[in-house]
Amino acid sequence: MKNNLDIGASAPGTVLVSGGGAGLGEAMARRFAAAGWQVIVADLAEDRARAVADSLDGQGHVLVMDVTDPAAWDKAAAFVADRFGSLEVLVNNAGVAVGGTLEETSIEDWRWVMDIDLHGVVLGCKAFAPVMRAQGRGHIINVASFAGFAAAPGINAYGTAKAAVIAMSEMLRAELHDAGVAVSALCPAFVPTRLTETMRAPDQSYNRRVERWMERSGVKAEHVAEVVFKAIARPRFMLLTHGNTRWAWRIRRWFPELYFRLLMRNAPRPSQS
Repeated sequence: MKNNLDIGASAPGTVLVSGGGAGLGEAMARRFAAAGWQVIVADLAEDRARAVADSLDGQGHVLVMDVTDPAAWDKAAAFVADRFGSLEVLVNNAGVAVGGTLEETSIEDWRWVMDIDLHGVVLGCKAFAPVMRAQGRGHIINVASFAGFAAAPGINAYGTAKAAVIAMSEMLRAELHDAGVAVSALCPAFVPTRLTETMRAPDQSYNRRVERWMERSGVKAEHVAEVVFKAIARPRFMLLTHGNTRWAWRIRRWFPELYFRLLMRNAPRPSQS
């Protein structure tokens, strides 16, 4: 596949970032804007989307949308076509978190996280994969998580949703390869964001644990945004942002039983606070 978006050799284009009003989405929006891109800040919360877009020196554009609504994605595609004519990068970033074992997590919460974290990504790809195929260029970044391959206890619904994002993205990559469209799965571990504000879990111990891990991670949203930005110029599929997840990914693929033993030795139990 040709290097369809060589940033060093071509003018910046247009990027749409879902969940762009805060956290990783905001950091990615700012990184692209800093390089001269037109940035569509898509978010369910208009005030947050507008605050970010208005701070991007005329390069930000607000799109209020619910990523679980197919009609909203149709409107997003029409907005892009009318306003910009093309979309070079789609970042499917909007997401929520659910903590708890399979037994602890309600079916309602399973459906909630699947609808946003998986179906929201699928709908974004459905809306813009045909656009990029017709253009013969583009890059889709689907935000998954280290949880999608970690197989750790206590995040069953969330991890399953993110694992499905990775699998879907890998297949989509093959489907779009000959069209000159790149697909990547972004799999960060813990990064300080506002994720716990909407997180659903059996009790507050889950939220406190996640917040501690975020604080101690040493990786900020801006670091993740830089990984994404560089991947546009040099596309690759799996985008890992934390050093310890890179070896974990390899061990799990090459030595699954060893990985499981290490996991059970080191992973905190769901009951730990």
